[in-house]
Amino acid sequence: MYQWDFGILWTYRWLFLNGLGVTVGFTVVIVVCGLLFGLFGAFGTLSRFRALRLLALTFIEAFRCTPILVQLIWFYYALPILAGVEMTPITASALALSLYGGSFYSEIIRGGIISIDRGQSEAGAALGMTPIQTMRRIVLPQAIKRMIPALMNQSIIQFKNTSLVSVLAVPDLVYQSQVAAHDSYRPLETYTAVAVAYAAILIPLTILVRRGEKRLAVSE
Repeated sequence: MYQWDFGILWTYRWLFLNGLGVTVGFTVVIVVCGLLFGLFGAFGTLSRFRALRLLALTFIEAFRCTPILVQLIWFYYALPILAGVEMTPITASALALSLYGGSFYSEIIRGGIISIDRGQSEAGAALGMTPIQTMRRIVLPQAIKRMIPALMNQSIIQFKNTSLVSVLAVPDLVYQSQVAAHDSYRPLETYTAVAVAYAAILIPLTILVRRGEKRLAVSE
């Protein structure tokens, strides 16, 4: 029988904490950047200009329909060759994950905007508002309320996706756990602890998202 020994992991506590800090910080960066890409993608698909719509749709489908692991490897190894610019593992990972998340955020934001009754936009126009003012003052405040649960769920997925950056040697929680596992010869305890750490962060967030969904449903 295998003899479990979690006590040995205490030796690597700072390694795990540093990795967790990188994971959380990395998640914040890719969520913020992903939302910005998502806004551009959403407004692009809703644009009256055909070229802009095609560009936005190409971006969305290209990233939604290819595996994120392939994108990470492509951005780190292929893009520098094509662009002639060197990329660190962190830069390549942040760009790939931000664009990947942005493609999903785009559809969430677009869905939230088109879910608002067209009469709201017509009312804004009747009041003399420009399309931008109508979007900012009338449509978006209502749409954001409907988007929040889906945006939060996608952000949780982004947090889990950061575990893949370890393939590019980004020192996140998974990468540091690999170092600890190789050094201690205790991979079962190490990866069990990592799974518990992810669950300890994501389960409370998931509960908050569900509560938020219920409150939004009641308020509507």
